[in-house]
Amino acid sequence: MARPLSHLIASFGGTGFAPRAPGTVGSLAALIVGVPLLGHWIWMALAVLVCTAVGYRATQLASNGEDHGWIVIDEVAGMWLTMFPLAPLRLSALRWADVLWLLLAFALFRLFDITKPGPVGWFDRRHDAMGIMGDDIVAGIMAGIILTGIRFLA
Repeated sequence: MARPLSHLIASFGGTGFAPRAPGTVGSLAALIVGVPLLGHWIWMALAVLVCTAVGYRATQLASNGEDHGWIVIDEVAGMWLTMFPLAPLRLSALRWADVLWLLLAFALFRLFDITKPGPVGWFDRRHDAMGIMGDDIVAGIMAGIILTGIRFLA
Protein backbone atom coordinates (compact mmCIF):
# COMPACT_ATOMS: atom_id res chain seq x y z
CA MET A 1 0.00 0.00 0.00
CA ALA A 2 1.55 3.31 -1.06
CA ARG A 3 2.03 5.99 1.60
CA PRO A 4 -0.51 8.47 0.10
CA LEU A 5 -3.13 5.71 0.00
CA SER A 6 -2.37 4.63 3.56
CA HIS A 7 -2.75 8.26 4.70
CA LEU A 8 -6.06 8.57 2.84
CA ILE A 9 -7.38 5.40 4.47
CA ALA A 10 -5.96 6.13 7.93
CA SER A 11 -7.54 9.61 7.85
CA PHE A 12 -10.86 8.17 6.57
CA GLY A 13 -10.84 10.19 3.39
CA GLY A 14 -9.23 13.20 5.04
CA THR A 15 -11.74 13.66 7.87
CA GLY A 16 -8.92 13.12 10.34
CA PHE A 17 -7.36 16.38 9.21
CA ALA A 18 -10.19 18.40 10.78
CA PRO A 19 -8.61 21.32 12.65
CA ARG A 20 -10.43 20.52 15.90
CA ALA A 21 -11.45 17.23 17.53
CA PRO A 22 -10.44 14.96 14.62
CA GLY A 23 -11.47 11.83 16.55
CA THR A 24 -14.96 13.21 17.07
CA VAL A 25 -15.16 14.33 13.43
CA GLY A 26 -14.01 10.88 12.28
CA SER A 27 -16.56 9.20 14.55
CA LEU A 28 -19.34 11.43 13.22
CA ALA A 29 -18.28 10.68 9.63
CA ALA A 30 -18.34 6.96 10.49
CA LEU A 31 -21.85 7.33 11.89
CA ILE A 32 -23.07 9.08 8.74
CA VAL A 33 -21.41 6.56 6.41
CA GLY A 34 -22.64 3.68 8.59
CA VAL A 35 -26.33 4.67 8.59
CA PRO A 36 -27.00 3.19 5.10
CA LEU A 37 -25.71 -0.15 6.42
CA LEU A 38 -28.57 -0.28 8.93
CA GLY A 39 -30.95 -3.10 8.11
CA HIS A 40 -28.15 -5.07 6.48
CA TRP A 41 -26.26 -6.70 9.35
CA ILE A 42 -24.15 -8.89 7.05
CA TRP A 43 -22.92 -5.83 5.14
CA MET A 44 -22.31 -4.04 8.42
CA ALA A 45 -20.28 -6.97 9.75
CA LEU A 46 -18.31 -7.13 6.50
CA ALA A 47 -17.69 -3.37 6.63
CA VAL A 48 -16.33 -3.69 10.18
CA LEU A 49 -14.04 -6.57 9.20
CA VAL A 50 -12.70 -4.84 6.08
CA CYS A 51 -12.30 -1.53 7.90
CA THR A 52 -10.39 -3.24 10.70
CA ALA A 53 -8.10 -5.25 8.41
CA VAL A 54 -7.38 -2.48 5.91
CA GLY A 55 -7.28 0.13 8.68
CA TYR A 56 -4.74 -1.91 10.63
CA ARG A 57 -2.39 -2.08 7.64
CA ALA A 58 -2.88 1.59 6.77
CA THR A 59 -2.21 2.50 10.40
CA GLN A 60 0.98 0.42 10.40
CA LEU A 61 2.25 2.32 7.38
CA ALA A 62 1.07 5.78 8.44
CA SER A 63 1.70 5.83 12.18
CA ASN A 64 5.41 5.15 12.75
CA GLY A 65 4.29 3.84 16.15
CA GLU A 66 2.54 7.08 17.10
CA ASP A 67 -1.21 7.61 17.43
CA HIS A 68 -1.36 10.76 15.34
CA GLY A 69 -4.59 12.69 15.83
CA TRP A 70 -5.34 12.54 12.12
CA ILE A 71 -5.47 8.72 12.14
CA VAL A 72 -9.21 8.13 12.58
CA ILE A 73 -9.80 4.82 10.79
CA ASP A 74 -9.71 3.28 14.26
CA GLU A 75 -12.65 5.50 15.26
CA VAL A 76 -14.52 4.27 12.18
CA ALA A 77 -14.08 0.62 13.15
CA GLY A 78 -15.05 1.35 16.75
CA MET A 79 -18.07 3.44 15.82
CA TRP A 80 -19.36 0.78 13.44
CA LEU A 81 -18.94 -1.85 16.16
CA THR A 82 -20.96 0.37 18.49
CA MET A 83 -23.67 0.67 15.80
CA PHE A 84 -23.83 -3.09 15.26
CA PRO A 85 -26.62 -3.64 17.83
CA LEU A 86 -28.66 -1.11 15.83
CA ALA A 87 -28.29 -3.15 12.63
CA PRO A 88 -31.98 -4.23 12.69
CA LEU A 89 -33.02 -0.58 12.13
CA ARG A 90 -33.84 0.26 8.53
CA LEU A 91 -32.71 3.46 6.88
CA SER A 92 -35.95 3.68 4.91
CA ALA A 93 -38.00 3.52 8.10
CA LEU A 94 -35.90 5.57 10.54
CA ARG A 95 -37.99 7.28 13.18
CA TRP A 96 -37.07 10.02 15.63
CA ALA A 97 -36.47 7.38 18.34
CA ASP A 98 -34.00 5.61 16.03
CA VAL A 99 -32.08 8.84 15.55
CA LEU A 100 -31.85 9.10 19.34
CA TRP A 101 -30.43 5.55 19.48
CA LEU A 102 -27.80 6.56 16.91
CA LEU A 103 -26.91 9.65 18.92
CA LEU A 104 -26.63 7.53 22.07
CA ALA A 105 -24.35 5.10 20.21
CA PHE A 106 -22.16 8.03 19.17
CA ALA A 107 -22.07 9.45 22.71
CA LEU A 108 -21.26 6.09 24.32
CA PHE A 109 -18.47 5.38 21.85
CA ARG A 110 -16.91 8.81 22.38
CA LEU A 111 -17.22 8.39 26.16
CA PHE A 112 -15.32 5.10 26.14
CA ASP A 113 -12.81 6.34 23.55
CA ILE A 114 -12.02 9.51 25.50
CA THR A 115 -12.02 8.12 29.06
CA LYS A 116 -10.28 4.85 28.08
CA PRO A 117 -11.52 2.60 30.92
CA GLY A 118 -9.93 -0.79 31.64
CA PRO A 119 -8.89 -2.69 28.51
CA VAL A 120 -9.34 0.40 26.32
CA GLY A 121 -6.55 2.08 28.27
CA TRP A 122 -4.38 -1.02 28.08
CA PHE A 123 -4.52 -0.98 24.28
CA ASP A 124 -4.03 2.79 24.24
CA ARG A 125 -0.70 2.41 26.07
CA ARG A 126 0.67 0.23 23.28
CA HIS A 127 2.60 2.23 20.75
CA ASP A 128 1.89 0.27 17.61
CA ALA A 129 -0.91 -0.31 15.11
CA MET A 130 -2.50 -2.92 17.39
CA GLY A 131 -2.78 -0.35 20.15
CA ILE A 132 -4.04 2.39 17.85
CA MET A 133 -6.76 0.19 16.37
CA GLY A 134 -7.33 -1.93 19.48
CA ASP A 135 -8.36 0.79 21.91
CA ASP A 136 -11.15 1.97 19.61
CA ILE A 137 -12.28 -1.56 18.77
CA VAL A 138 -12.55 -2.41 22.47
CA ALA A 139 -14.26 0.95 23.14
CA GLY A 140 -16.73 0.10 20.35
CA ILE A 141 -17.41 -3.35 21.78
CA MET A 142 -17.93 -1.95 25.28
CA ALA A 143 -20.18 0.85 24.02
CA GLY A 144 -22.15 -1.67 21.93
CA ILE A 145 -22.69 -3.90 24.97
CA ILE A 146 -23.94 -0.95 27.04
CA LEU A 147 -26.16 0.17 24.14
CA THR A 148 -27.62 -3.34 23.89
CA GLY A 149 -28.34 -3.35 27.62
CA ILE A 150 -30.07 0.02 27.45
CA ARG A 151 -32.15 -1.09 24.45
CA PHE A 152 -33.12 -4.26 26.31
CA LEU A 153 -34.27 -2.24 29.33
CA ALA A 154 -36.07 0.42 27.25
